[in-house]
Amino acid sequence: MDYGKTLNLLKTDFPMRGNLPQAEPNMQQHWEDIDIYAKVQESRKGRTKFILHDGPPYANGDIHIGHALNKTLKDIIVRSKTMQGYDAPYVPGWDTHGLPIEQAIANSGKVDRKKMSIPEFRDYCKAYALQSVEKQKSQFKRLGIRGDWKQPYITLNPVYEAQQIRVFGEMVRKGYIYKGLKPVYWSPSSESALAEAEIEYKDKTSASIYVAFAVQDGKGKLPEDASIVIWTTTPWTLPANLGISLHPDYEYALVQTGGKKYVLAKGLLEAAAKEIGWSDVTVLSEYKGSELEGVLCRHPFYDRTSLVMVGEHVTLEAGTGCVHTAPGHGEDDFAIGQKYNLGVLCPVDDQGHMTAEAPGFEGVFYDKANKMITEMLENSGHLLKLSMIQHQYPHDWRTKKPVIYRATEQWFASIDQFRAQMLEEIKNLNWTPEWGEVRLHNMIAERGDWCISRQRAWGVPIPIFYCRSCNEPIVNEQTIEHVAGIFAEEGSNAWFLRDEAELLPAGTVCPKCGTAHFRKETDIMDVWFDSGSSHVAVLETRPELQWPADLYLEGSDQYRGWFNSSLITGVAARGSAPYKGILSHGFTLDGEGRKMSKSLGNTIDPNVVCGKLGADILRLWVSSVDYQADHRISDNILNQITEVYRKIRNTLRFLLGNLSDFNPQTDRVAYEQLSELDRYAVIRLNRMAERVIKAYDEYEFHIVYQAVHHFCAVEMSAFYLDIIKDRMYVNEPGNAQRKAAQTVLYDTVLAITKLIAPILPHTADEVWRYIPGADLISVQLAEFPAVDISVYNAELEAKWDKFNALRDDVLKALEEARKSKLIGNSLSAAVHLYPDAETAQLLSQFDELDQLFIVSQVKVFEAGAVAPSEAMAFKQLSVLVVPAEGEKCERCWIVTPEVGHNHEHPTLCKRCASVMEKISTEA
Repeated sequence: MDYGKTLNLLKTDFPMRGNLPQAEPNMQQHWEDIDIYAKVQESRKGRTKFILHDGPPYANGDIHIGHALNKTLKDIIVRSKTMQGYDAPYVPGWDTHGLPIEQAIANSGKVDRKKMSIPEFRDYCKAYALQSVEKQKSQFKRLGIRGDWKQPYITLNPVYEAQQIRVFGEMVRKGYIYKGLKPVYWSPSSESALAEAEIEYKDKTSASIYVAFAVQDGKGKLPEDASIVIWTTTPWTLPANLGISLHPDYEYALVQTGGKKYVLAKGLLEAAAKEIGWSDVTVLSEYKGSELEGVLCRHPFYDRTSLVMVGEHVTLEAGTGCVHTAPGHGEDDFAIGQKYNLGVLCPVDDQGHMTAEAPGFEGVFYDKANKMITEMLENSGHLLKLSMIQHQYPHDWRTKKPVIYRATEQWFASIDQFRAQMLEEIKNLNWTPEWGEVRLHNMIAERGDWCISRQRAWGVPIPIFYCRSCNEPIVNEQTIEHVAGIFAEEGSNAWFLRDEAELLPAGTVCPKCGTAHFRKETDIMDVWFDSGSSHVAVLETRPELQWPADLYLEGSDQYRGWFNSSLITGVAARGSAPYKGILSHGFTLDGEGRKMSKSLGNTIDPNVVCGKLGADILRLWVSSVDYQADHRISDNILNQITEVYRKIRNTLRFLLGNLSDFNPQTDRVAYEQLSELDRYAVIRLNRMAERVIKAYDEYEFHIVYQAVHHFCAVEMSAFYLDIIKDRMYVNEPGNAQRKAAQTVLYDTVLAITKLIAPILPHTADEVWRYIPGADLISVQLAEFPAVDISVYNAELEAKWDKFNALRDDVLKALEEARKSKLIGNSLSAAVHLYPDAETAQLLSQFDELDQLFIVSQVKVFEAGAVAPSEAMAFKQLSVLVVPAEGEKCERCWIVTPEVGHNHEHPTLCKRCASVMEKISTEA
């Protein structure tokens, strides 16, 4: 319904346009001035706690769209829990140690790492990390994230580091920490060991070679003119070969081709022969793998033997079923090498160069050694086939360069000792989505011992000492607590600034040899141990928090990262998981479903979005997506979200504009006195609120988005608000029907504002200022509306739902008449309805059909009456639209023969003339 000057009748200062980019910073400054976080926490003091523990982002660079999604999801949850009456503090944190910061300092060109001490270099790292924290903090605050920004947790803080040392000490006390020589992921580019969580897989082109190992001693089974054929994609590991592994139960064939004899798995014979290029193959003998155990082969280019062993790790997935075994370069290789007492040979140094233990290749980078080794094999006649393959290969997630398996002495956490307890804990957690349980279960079930040592400078030192006389490791409750106490006061730099005598308790002597001269461990802890200790360092030390947390929320990559390391340290140090529930989200893709990449130019910068559209638009996008799976964002998607925002905002503006003369204390109309239409609107409001609150509980924010948008756009704007405009603008201010509608509008604006506050905090707080009787300083101090199920009336609801469907048909007919120029706006029309029997009975229950359809006249014919051919036919009725008879009232725009019957108001209809007389009398 268009009354021409409708907007001028909206008596409110609430602006039509949000102007979010300019308005939001002012709103955020206001929140900071009044310390809204402290006020919210004070208002919920003593209530049941809900603790969402923040997984710390890495303090390096600007935030990206993944950060924005993650932090906004957390903020929506914390805000919604607060508005449900919980005490839900939020302490944001940062992960501030690790290689990227070291690289940033080294690449800055401002310092020469080689010309400074470790403490000096660490000071630069600390300053860089803290600078990054402040940058990201301001960007997170710009998103409207509410939290304790004055006291965030930072992993480099002395108290945090001290608690991390105590977690380590507790694991030492329980016997979970040990030092061992084992193959680990090693990054030559980082010159450090890596954990599984620091590995990502990328395509890599590698040499694929088939190599003949000549039999030296066949143990009476294999002829000594035969060779066992191995296949490998890492030729550079052949200098470390000490054996060949077969499966004990597989069938192996001795074959002859081209005058030579070879041994390989029968199940892979056909594929291998085709790949190598053998055309005429004769099987001479067959053996079980176990029969060949103990056979000795000659290394293809060194004067030593390779022992034939049997192991269950051998598969028939590819190759020959005869596995080249280098105990210094693989987990399975190491395990079977231990079983057969082969020893460990690892002729590669920290930087990935071959050592003197690989004669002929000393000083060569391992990758370059591949070509030299294959050429040597070809010249000696041992190379049967060389080709290149592309495959998924592990890379350092920081440097993006390939890693290798390399046996070194490292500190490990023994997962086997408490693996069963972790798997039991996983069963008792709340999982969203449910598949998260299986994912983390499998990762814990399959993971090896955790390599926790790193050969870097910027991190928390491993607090272990060694006796200078006998090399005995010194670590116990007393030494741990002494170091923790020093770190709590001075930070972990003390490890590098103080000598051993100061770092150890007075009177410490070696328990093995009795001497008192020690050296410090030079390795630092894996950064995943840093962040994985946060549940102790934060939840147990902050009085407003509690252990365990109710929820951890991070991206799905954290099943192998923070979720994983936190579970390990939680079960190891405290006997149970540090969280009651896990909620994970997917990754943000571009509008076409592609991974975001600067090289593709398809990234979306949240800082740019805030400056162009506003944080509330970005937050509304977060609420709109099914974030638990991968989801999309683009400029086009954000434009669509902006249109939805405008619809919600304009609905709120209309509601406020019609409440300027409404006092909720004196003007409310009792529910029982409301019309059916008003009561139907109240029912729909409560239905929407019930659905939204349930969706918040279940972290289904896209349902919140859909429910609020549909309610504003369809149930309010296109139905109830459209119909009551006549009441609001035509009736006198004190009219009972008008006050009844205002009662509904008031409850509606109050409910919507509260329900959108977790998602659109800036808009909600802006609206809150204009709601009559809203006495709290911010909607953030309010609680969600109470759902009043007593108003539910299934019969009334069903009746109006049916009418709504009929109304849609009438509106379609009116739209067609408008398109054909038969009418102008709907008030220039009269509608003739030709219903079936059921519809006629339904229509008879409604008064003032003209107002419900927003036309000037309605005529309902008897059921079964034949509609004119020009009528528009629908399933339950036909609708004929004709021009209304009479003249147009200049006040309400209704066309009626009653215009001009009042001599004092010759241009008004009877109703408007009466209203004007009442207004004149009251004045």
